[in-house]
Amino acid sequence: MTLQTEIPSLSSSGHQPGLLAWLRFSLIWLLLAGLLYPLVTTVLAGTLFPRQANGSLIEENGTVVGSRLIGQSFSGDQYFVGRPSAAGAGYDPVNASGSNLATSNPALRERIQASAQSIAQREGIPVTQVPVDLVTASGSGLDPHITSAGAAVQVARVAKARGMTDDQVRTLVQSHTERGVLGLGQPGVNVLTLNLALDAGR
Repeated sequence: MTLQTEIPSLSSSGHQPGLLAWLRFSLIWLLLAGLLYPLVTTVLAGTLFPRQANGSLIEENGTVVGSRLIGQSFSGDQYFVGRPSAAGAGYDPVNASGSNLATSNPALRERIQASAQSIAQREGIPVTQVPVDLVTASGSGLDPHITSAGAAVQVARVAKARGMTDDQVRTLVQSHTERGVLGLGQPGVNVLTLNLALDAGR
């Protein structure tokens, strides 16, 4: 007498329903997460926050001159200077990054010391009064803001170069001081919009 045990078939036909269900499930989530969700969020962002969705661009006489979200390099005594940037050649949105140097790195310390000496000489202040944000880059290298202290040490130089009083420049600085969303976070001065306002005489 032979004992026979039934073994379930492992043929491809037995696996077909499971495979089709898996493919349907994957296709549904691909459409939801890869097409529908990005489409809905893009439409909502463009409708509710059109300026921000388009990069918070700044136009002067019909020409885009920058973005409120990305800093720029400025030179000349008539301009406020922002934070140093390690993004590409400076403020490059395609290569956003910090220097990735540790605080213990001698190269970083040397650069900071050299920058502090240069800023102190430019602004006519002691090295110990140079705000830290003027000698350190942000994590993205794109930050358009400096602290109120970073702006304050530059007021006298800019005012002299433009033939303005210190109080006039301070008023402009104050009008371009911003806080984070809902007024949270430390105040920061948008260097780009401030310099554009100075050039426009407003």
